[in-house]
Amino acid sequence: MNLRVRPVLPCVVAFLSMASVAVDAQTTPWGDPDLQGTYSFKTTTPLLRSEALGDKEFFTDEEIAAQEQAALEMNQRLLAAPAERTVAGGNVGAYNNYWMDPGTRPSRRTSLVVDPPNGRLPARTPDGQRRHDAHVANFPGSGPFGTWEDLELNDRCLFWSAGPPMLPTFYNNNFMLFQTPGYVVLYFEMIHDARIIPIHDQPPLPSDLRQWLGVPRGRWEGDTLVVETTNIRRITANAGTGVLPGTPGGDLFLLRADNGRTEDTLTITERFTREDETTLTYEFTVDDPAQWTQSISGEIPLNEFPPDELIYEFACHEGNHTITNILRGERLNER
Repeated sequence: MNLRVRPVLPCVVAFLSMASVAVDAQTTPWGDPDLQGTYSFKTTTPLLRSEALGDKEFFTDEEIAAQEQAALEMNQRLLAAPAERTVAGGNVGAYNNYWMDPGTRPSRRTSLVVDPPNGRLPARTPDGQRRHDAHVANFPGSGPFGTWEDLELNDRCLFWSAGPPMLPTFYNNNFMLFQTPGYVVLYFEMIHDARIIPIHDQPPLPSDLRQWLGVPRGRWEGDTLVVETTNIRRITANAGTGVLPGTPGGDLFLLRADNGRTEDTLTITERFTREDETTLTYEFTVDDPAQWTQSISGEIPLNEFPPDELIYEFACHEGNHTITNILRGERLNER
């Protein structure tokens, strides 16, 4: 649950003050392209293109306006709807629309995935299909849940959508990008993750030393920040990046069980390019030949916040009663 209770942590504010943010500057005081700002990557554009759209890559201006108006009207209708009492013994459901903030405006594209050109996922390799099937078998959404290890990492407040790559979800699609000499930092509202990306040369880590968010290495190609991430940990209890399990693309990057494997075939490349004073273009490519028969690429616009907006703490670890209540319910069912 996102409890918007207080601004970004003081340590991040201190880092930000060191970054010498200059909104109108094209370069930082030390000469790097200046991408700094607080951005949102929320969009109503789906990750995957609807099969009904066929080869249609872009919406018209009229279609975009109609979709945005429909989203605005839905939000207003739900806001004005009377409260509904939950029936005793019924399904309490999930968060209602009050907690959601997916935005109201689509991008011009019909899907975030731009390659394959049909906006869909490629075929899995035989090994990738095996991993997918094993994950579905090991983590059915309805249980049974014997221990906390039977639950996904997002249930346990360990991992969500900070990337790589960054993909929109139902809320908290906001992050702060700031720079210091030799580093770029991406600080996310979702689950208060921070990705610290070195721009200077650093030796690679051993392939068997892996981290939740991988090991990033950044470089500049002209005015574009390019980040390559390897050493991403794959375990069975991982919900995947960016989108929720059970939704289209919910296992897009399949950070799953290694089953004793030591090779690291997954590389994610991200590109950040300033388009104008308030917009960055974010591009990503996923290369995982052990999982997919071809690479997967996507594109998302990043829109800068109005000056009066802030990043807020995401109170997940601090207020998470999910694990306790789910396991208590399972023990009651057993009795």
